[in-house]
Formats: sequence, structure tokens, C-alpha cells
Amino acid sequence: MIKAAIYGASGYTGQELTRILSGHPEVELVAVTSRRYAGQPVAEVFPSLCRLTKLKYQNSSPADIAKVCDVVFLALPHGVSMEIAPVFVQAGKKVIDLSADYRLRDLAVYEKWYARHTSAGMLKDAVYGIPELYRHLIKQKQLIANPGCYPTSIILALAPALKNKLLDVNTIIADSASGVSGAGREPQIGSLFCEVDGGFKAYKVGKHRHTPEIEQELNALAGENFAISFTPHLLPVKRGILSTIYATLKKEISLGDLHSVYSSFYAQEKFVRISSSGSYPDISSVCGSNYCDIGLAVDLRTNRIIIISAIDNLIKGAAGQAVQNMNIVCGLPEDAGLLSAPIYP
Repeated sequence: MIKAAIYGASGYTGQELTRILSGHPEVELVAVTSRRYAGQPVAEVFPSLCRLTKLKYQNSSPADIAKVCDVVFLALPHGVSMEIAPVFVQAGKKVIDLSADYRLRDLAVYEKWYARHTSAGMLKDAVYGIPELYRHLIKQKQLIANPGCYPTSIILALAPALKNKLLDVNTIIADSASGVSGAGREPQIGSLFCEVDGGFKAYKVGKHRHTPEIEQELNALAGENFAISFTPHLLPVKRGILSTIYATLKKEISLGDLHSVYSSFYAQEKFVRISSSGSYPDISSVCGSNYCDIGLAVDLRTNRIIIISAIDNLIKGAAGQAVQNMNIVCGLPEDAGLLSAPIYP
């Protein structure tokens, strides 16, 4: 059995990691940490986990946690993981980091959008953990930078089109809408029930921190440098991301041929589902699962492609993808612990 630990396990992502790992057939979850809830049973903080785990939160040092685990998940804020990860790496542990601290390959870009990096020397040792694109590298690495939720929905949606040179890359627009859990569990006025119920709004327009991450990976797929227009929105629901992406086609393509391109690209992928022609993804169809659903349309009138993707921001956009990465890096079946069907209705 693989011994796993979660460092920073009291947020929504930490809770989902705890839930998934507690039912993983090849993993023993041996430690979870939280300064705020130190000494409290996990099941008291998250009653949904009652009888699924007997663990209590610890306020333990990285060195102490490294002594008991084979792999650690860092469910920590940006800027905090970079202080913690080196301890686990130096101890020889597999590290799945869910912050942005190792996602960006260019140090200057990271420091422009986030803050000064204190372990920048490790950037070259990390791999961007989107399995459908970097599985071969993930297998070889010790430090996995788990992708952000918005980037996951957009990168997976655009990868086949970019790889096949179908798009005028300078015309890409991505509108994404996320459930409130994307803001985390810390109380904030903007995510209170009375603030979001019945509303639908854009936020951080033109300046969301996921923008450089999205552009880094889309540029790599296309083999050229370009910028995109990305606008996030807040949905009055608990979880889920729906991304609608527009781009001008470089050459004419039928919807049938476009479906063939996408179906072929993702033919061997267990967690990417291509919607049938005329059918489009719904966040309710991926809720609680590690699936990414992708729908396609060709607008002949405007010569544009429209791609729609749906993921659960806490699962494929965070904890589920992290476990998928753990499975790969630890040599386990990639879908182990992740085969639960979406929760519907």
C-alpha cells in the first residue's frame, strides 16, 4: 500500500482529497495536517467523512510528515507550498503540489503574477501535471505541479484543435464560469450565499492569475507564442466549471471531421468524454467525478469553432486530477480510486 499524506487538508480541496484517498484501493491515508483544527477528528470538521476516516488533524512539521508517507499532497495557498515542498523533495518523497508555485516554467512570469519565488531552483524539476498531455513525463518526475481548475477546462478543450493547426491562435477567447467552491472555504463577503444567489457576474477581468498558466500550455501545444482573452465568471452553484471557447478557423472543417479529430485525440483517455453531435456538456453531468466533457460546434456563418467543456472544479480541476497524477507517478492504475460515476441529479 502507498502511504499518503495531505499537508493542508482543511479546505475543500483537502476534504475532497481525504474523501477520495480514504476509498482508494491501493492507498493508506496516514496523516492530514491543519493548524486551525489540530487535534480535532477530520469527521468532526467534515461530517460527510464520518466513518470513512478516523484520522485527526495534526499541526506537524513537513519533516515529521515526511517520515510516515511515500507521497504527499500539498493543498496549500500560493506562496506557501514553495516553502514546504523542498523538505519533502529532499526526503525523497513524491510531491503533488496543488498550488501554482511550480506550474509556471518562467520564473519572471511567476513573480509578475504572484510573488517572489523562494525555491525557484526547483522549477526545472517540476512537471505540469495534466496527464492527458504529459503522462510520459509525470512517470519520471518527483514533483508534480497540479494544474489549476480553469486551465484544465480550457487546455483540454483546445489541445486537439491546436495540435492539428486548425485555429487562428490570435482569435482565441475563453469565457469560463465556476461554482463558488472555487473561492475556497475561507469566509469572504463575495462568496456568501446572499451575495451570489440569483447572480451571475464576471470577475478579475483581464487579470486572473490563471491566464499565464493557460497561455504557457496553449503556446506549447501550438508551437508559437500568443495571448488569449480569458474572462472568469462566478456561478451561483457549489461546484463545476463550464468553459465556452471561441476561435476563428484557419481552414474549413465539417462538424463530423472535427468530432473525428477530437475523438481520435482522446480515444485512449478514460476521463475525457466527447459529447455527441448537437449535444453539449452540462456541469450537472460531471459533478463529483474526474471527467471532462467536451462539446463541439462549427459556426459556418462566422467561420468560428465553438468548444464547450465541463469539469468539477474540485475533482478534475483539483483533487481528482491530483490523485490521477499520484497514480501515474506511483505506478498504479491511472483510474484507481477515481471511477465513481458523476452524481446526478
